[in-house]
Amino acid sequence: MERHFKRRVLLAASLFGLMSSAQAVTTAKDVQTLTLANGMKFLVLEDHSIPNANFYVFWKVGSRNEHPGITGLSHFFEHMMFNGAKKYGPKQFDRVMEANGGANNAYTTNDVTVYTDWFPASALATIFDLEADRIADLNLDDAMVASERGVVASERTTGLENSPWRTLGEEVDGAAFRAHPYSWPVIGHESDIKNWKKSDLQSYFDTYYAPNNAVAVVVGDVEVAEVKKLAEQYFAPIPAAEPPRPIHTVEPEQKGEKRLFVQKDSVSTPHLLIGYKTPAASHPDYYALSLLTSILAEGNSSRLYQALVDSGLATMVGADYEEHFDPYLLGIYAIASGDTKAAQIESVLYAEIDKLIKNGVSKEELQKARSQKLMRFYKQLETINGKANTLGTYEVYFGSYDKMFNAPKAYEQVSAADIQRVARDYLSKSRRTVGILAAKED
Repeated sequence: MERHFKRRVLLAASLFGLMSSAQAVTTAKDVQTLTLANGMKFLVLEDHSIPNANFYVFWKVGSRNEHPGITGLSHFFEHMMFNGAKKYGPKQFDRVMEANGGANNAYTTNDVTVYTDWFPASALATIFDLEADRIADLNLDDAMVASERGVVASERTTGLENSPWRTLGEEVDGAAFRAHPYSWPVIGHESDIKNWKKSDLQSYFDTYYAPNNAVAVVVGDVEVAEVKKLAEQYFAPIPAAEPPRPIHTVEPEQKGEKRLFVQKDSVSTPHLLIGYKTPAASHPDYYALSLLTSILAEGNSSRLYQALVDSGLATMVGADYEEHFDPYLLGIYAIASGDTKAAQIESVLYAEIDKLIKNGVSKEELQKARSQKLMRFYKQLETINGKANTLGTYEVYFGSYDKMFNAPKAYEQVSAADIQRVARDYLSKSRRTVGILAAKED
């Protein structure tokens, strides 16, 4: 898998308390941390609401850590980690997991690869054993590598054939970034997938799949002392590796609009994707930019929905600004309806952005956007799975898990003037890359 209220802002101190009045309020102090001698960090949150637990491992490796010639290796290892190790051989990871009542999945992004396990808390020791086995002794068997290479190559081809957005997104990223590794797709280039060498795989695994490059998150019906004991038993014996070399490439400043056209015969109406250069998740403007996307395109009353969909020019419109380690893109996308030209959509879209930059946003509009963000934020914290994923996300993208508890306050502190400022600063012509996908060029 590759790779997304009505109440006003709540105090961070009661972050989880609203999920269930029967539960005690959860604060940052309830999250216990443990760092093993080999550098592997654990976040542990006891939640005894149901007799289950989640085990997440955030590996700080994604397509950002690759280079031309080995693109797609992070995603490939997402697959290989389920293909057998020393103790648990081929297909045993899933079989043992399921025999113990559990399930699992994984995802890879530009920045991280994340493995997720959901299971009855009684299986906690087994899960530790499974995860430690594939980290310590993953089997890079030639036949298995060849088989999985074919799987990811097929996944790449099928994805591009079936998804106009994947096709267009790959081209927009490639045009927007000429130096930074965000320029290539997470799944990698076809020629690289076909030509990775065994030595490439081994070197990549040894560099990035060492315990000092991971953060594990355990949430659920567990005892902190038991988690610490299992961490020492299963993961402490795995040696650390030399820390990976930091990614030092900085994308040069974009000094003008970039445009591209992609022809796809099967597309019935034009697809438009505009990427604006925006800062990393750790930047102070993160929350203002996040709210800006809601004001522009979240829900039927958003500005772009009314201007494009309600008017009949487009069948859909959206915007996103996701977490990244380095500066990436705020994306705005739309699908034209009927005979509408992409240029018409562009013109209306820019007019709405200009209007926002000139006139700002109302208090009511800002409050609606806050409510939308917080509703989604709290919804993902309703489950132990969501808590584990969110804690890990804040730890790796924002620098510390405890910043998750400050998120509601951060949204509350964004003013209408902040929204107007970030729109003016970031949604400029010189920072945008415009991609149009259609059956034929206008």
